[in-house]
Amino acid sequence: MKEFKKYFIIPASPDEVYLALTLPATLQLWTGEVAEMSTESGTEFSLWEGSIIGKNLAFEPGKKIVQQWYFGDQEEESIVTIKLHVHKQGTSAELVHTNIPEEAYEEMVEGWNENYFGMLIKFYV
Repeated sequence: MKEFKKYFIIPASPDEVYLALTLPATLQLWTGEVAEMSTESGTEFSLWEGSIIGKNLAFEPGKKIVQQWYFGDQEEESIVTIKLHVHKQGTSAELVHTNIPEEAYEEMVEGWNENYFGMLIKFYV
Protein backbone atom coordinates (compact mmCIF):
# COMPACT_ATOMS: atom_id res chain seq x y z
CA MET A 1 0.00 0.00 0.00
CA LYS A 2 1.20 3.50 -0.78
CA GLU A 3 0.44 7.02 0.40
CA PHE A 4 0.10 10.24 -1.61
CA LYS A 5 0.40 13.70 -0.05
CA LYS A 6 0.30 17.01 -1.88
CA TYR A 7 -0.76 20.65 -1.46
CA PHE A 8 -2.88 22.34 -4.12
CA ILE A 9 -3.43 26.11 -4.34
CA ILE A 10 -6.98 26.96 -5.37
CA PRO A 11 -7.99 30.57 -6.21
CA ALA A 12 -11.12 30.55 -4.02
CA SER A 13 -11.88 30.79 -0.31
CA PRO A 14 -11.83 27.66 1.89
CA ASP A 15 -15.61 27.94 2.29
CA GLU A 16 -16.10 28.03 -1.50
CA VAL A 17 -13.75 25.07 -2.01
CA TYR A 18 -15.52 23.09 0.72
CA LEU A 19 -18.88 23.65 -0.98
CA ALA A 20 -17.39 22.72 -4.37
CA LEU A 21 -16.24 19.41 -2.89
CA THR A 22 -19.41 18.56 -0.96
CA LEU A 23 -22.50 19.92 -2.78
CA PRO A 24 -23.76 17.62 -5.57
CA ALA A 25 -24.83 20.53 -7.82
CA THR A 26 -21.46 22.28 -7.48
CA LEU A 27 -19.55 19.02 -7.96
CA GLN A 28 -21.47 18.52 -11.19
CA LEU A 29 -20.56 22.03 -12.37
CA TRP A 30 -16.81 21.49 -12.23
CA THR A 31 -16.65 17.74 -12.96
CA GLY A 32 -19.24 17.71 -15.73
CA GLU A 33 -20.71 14.52 -14.23
CA VAL A 34 -23.64 13.77 -11.92
CA ALA A 35 -22.42 13.40 -8.32
CA GLU A 36 -23.94 11.64 -5.35
CA MET A 37 -22.68 13.36 -2.19
CA SER A 38 -23.84 14.22 1.31
CA THR A 39 -22.12 15.90 4.26
CA GLU A 40 -23.59 13.35 6.65
CA SER A 41 -21.06 10.96 8.19
CA GLY A 42 -21.61 7.33 7.26
CA THR A 43 -23.24 8.06 3.88
CA GLU A 44 -21.85 6.68 0.65
CA PHE A 45 -20.84 8.85 -2.31
CA SER A 46 -20.18 8.42 -6.01
CA LEU A 47 -18.25 10.72 -8.35
CA TRP A 48 -17.48 10.62 -12.08
CA GLU A 49 -20.30 8.16 -12.83
CA GLY A 50 -19.07 5.69 -10.23
CA SER A 51 -15.35 5.90 -11.04
CA ILE A 52 -14.84 7.02 -7.44
CA ILE A 53 -17.02 5.51 -4.73
CA GLY A 54 -16.71 5.40 -0.99
CA LYS A 55 -18.06 6.45 2.38
CA ASN A 56 -18.06 9.89 4.03
CA LEU A 57 -16.43 9.66 7.45
CA ALA A 58 -16.16 13.21 8.83
CA PHE A 59 -16.66 16.86 7.92
CA GLU A 60 -15.65 20.23 9.35
CA PRO A 61 -17.39 22.88 7.20
CA GLY A 62 -14.85 25.04 5.40
CA LYS A 63 -11.93 23.10 6.91
CA LYS A 64 -11.83 19.33 6.47
CA ILE A 65 -13.26 16.33 4.60
CA VAL A 66 -12.45 12.70 5.48
CA GLN A 67 -13.60 9.84 3.26
CA GLN A 68 -12.97 6.15 2.75
CA TRP A 69 -12.41 5.27 -0.90
CA TYR A 70 -13.25 1.74 -2.02
CA PHE A 71 -10.77 -0.41 -3.94
CA GLY A 72 -12.48 -3.79 -3.94
CA ASP A 73 -11.67 -6.20 -1.11
CA GLN A 74 -8.61 -4.68 0.51
CA GLU A 75 -7.79 -5.29 4.15
CA GLU A 76 -6.80 -1.76 5.12
CA GLU A 77 -9.17 1.13 4.44
CA SER A 78 -8.02 3.70 1.89
CA ILE A 79 -8.58 7.06 3.61
CA VAL A 80 -8.67 10.46 1.90
CA THR A 81 -8.25 13.53 4.11
CA ILE A 82 -8.53 17.01 2.62
CA LYS A 83 -7.72 19.94 4.91
CA LEU A 84 -8.44 23.46 3.69
CA HIS A 85 -6.20 26.32 4.83
CA VAL A 86 -6.43 30.04 4.10
CA HIS A 87 -3.71 31.03 1.61
CA LYS A 88 -2.77 34.44 0.17
CA GLN A 89 -3.97 33.17 -3.24
CA GLY A 90 -7.19 31.61 -1.86
CA THR A 91 -6.96 28.13 -0.38
CA SER A 92 -4.19 25.65 0.24
CA ALA A 93 -5.78 22.21 0.06
CA GLU A 94 -3.71 19.61 1.89
CA LEU A 95 -4.43 16.15 0.48
CA VAL A 96 -3.40 12.91 2.18
CA HIS A 97 -4.55 9.64 0.56
CA THR A 98 -3.44 6.53 2.48
CA ASN A 99 -3.45 2.82 1.65
CA ILE A 100 -3.59 3.16 -2.11
CA PRO A 101 -3.14 -0.25 -3.73
CA GLU A 102 0.24 -0.50 -5.47
CA GLU A 103 -1.36 -1.27 -8.85
CA ALA A 104 -3.64 1.80 -8.65
CA TYR A 105 -1.08 4.33 -7.37
CA GLU A 106 0.04 5.96 -10.64
CA GLU A 107 -3.55 6.27 -11.86
CA MET A 108 -4.59 7.79 -8.51
CA VAL A 109 -1.80 10.39 -8.57
CA GLU A 110 -2.70 11.37 -12.13
CA GLY A 111 -6.37 11.52 -11.18
CA TRP A 112 -5.71 13.82 -8.22
CA ASN A 113 -3.45 16.11 -10.27
CA GLU A 114 -5.41 16.24 -13.52
CA ASN A 115 -9.05 15.36 -12.89
CA TYR A 116 -9.80 16.17 -9.28
CA PHE A 117 -7.79 19.21 -8.19
CA GLY A 118 -6.68 20.08 -11.73
CA MET A 119 -10.28 20.54 -12.86
CA LEU A 120 -11.27 22.31 -9.64
CA ILE A 121 -8.46 24.85 -10.05
CA LYS A 122 -9.46 25.45 -13.71
CA PHE A 123 -13.07 25.98 -12.55
CA TYR A 124 -11.98 28.99 -10.49
CA VAL A 125 -9.40 30.47 -12.89
